[in-house]
Amino acid sequence: MSAPFLSIARIAKSYAGTKAVDEVSLDIAEGEFVTFLGPSGSGKSTTLYIIAGFVEPSAGEVLLGGRSLLAVPPHQRGIGMVFQRYTLFPHLSVAENIAFPLRVRRRPRAEIADKVDEMLRLVRLEGMRGRRPGQLSGGQQQRVALARALAYDPRILLMDEPLSALDKKLREEIQGEIRRVHVETGVTVLYVTHDQEEALRLSDRIALFNHGRIEQVGDGRDLYERPASAFVAGFIGNSNFLPVRVVAAAGRHAVVSCPDGFELRGVRVAARPAGAEPTLMLRPERLWLAPGGAGEGIAGTVVDAAFLGDCIAYRVRTGWAQDLAVRTPLAALGGAPAGVGQEVRVCCEGRHAFLFAAL
Repeated sequence: MSAPFLSIARIAKSYAGTKAVDEVSLDIAEGEFVTFLGPSGSGKSTTLYIIAGFVEPSAGEVLLGGRSLLAVPPHQRGIGMVFQRYTLFPHLSVAENIAFPLRVRRRPRAEIADKVDEMLRLVRLEGMRGRRPGQLSGGQQQRVALARALAYDPRILLMDEPLSALDKKLREEIQGEIRRVHVETGVTVLYVTHDQEEALRLSDRIALFNHGRIEQVGDGRDLYERPASAFVAGFIGNSNFLPVRVVAAAGRHAVVSCPDGFELRGVRVAARPAGAEPTLMLRPERLWLAPGGAGEGIAGTVVDAAFLGDCIAYRVRTGWAQDLAVRTPLAALGGAPAGVGQEVRVCCEGRHAFLFAAL
């Protein structure tokens, strides 16, 4: 079996006795787009900087094509880097900024000119070549930074929170550009973000970090529909977490009882136990409301109903004083929406619920 294109093997990094990265391992295929996702301080950026050569690991190994990178200086690793701050030279034109890494490498003048033209076409800034960074929008500056990082044909492109300074609409526009550039170039991309939606839009796979470790690796659907821990379930998408009692369990399924006595059958048991206290996870979009009174479901009272364009977002207060989020698509209402103060039952199917417990 051939060696992985890029292999991160049990890397660790400590600062003053605190573990920033705790034995992280991951194999990445050539041409793959992998996102390091997680909250601030989870170790994702430190892992990226170890790969880039900006941070020396306390332990572990980084292999590219089966060869160690740890003794290779950052500028010789064949790695491009795009940061949150565009780090463009303000006194140079767009074309000159893109050409800079090629000039540093003493490429022939004709080759540099051809490559600058190619990069300008790639990021769709042909008409901006003579402008200075200060004459560009934030999105345009980030495109220039992307073009500059790709100009010398790096084997890997590392991107650290590159869009966090942009507004939502512009962020989504540049996300589309990054995805297009990745498809057109085939470069291997490692991308750091704390934005779950951004990770879902861009990635072939997502490595979800927590306290210096990777909690789970998979595509967006894996992490959303098959979370390995309560942390994954809570970080990817919106979730309700309920205290429950396990009535019965067989294999990977269980019957649980909610605090009001409602029993839910066929609940999927998470692959990784989350502690001694059983917790049930319900996605808001997998729930629906039925009129109060007799019937199957968790009894509660609607305390808020917000129209969000494509759905109604409800907040339902249970008999044990916990609020549950419920999202009902407009097409699925089947009548007038429930009003604030209305007695309802929150209904769900066990196959769409997850139990996190040490069984």
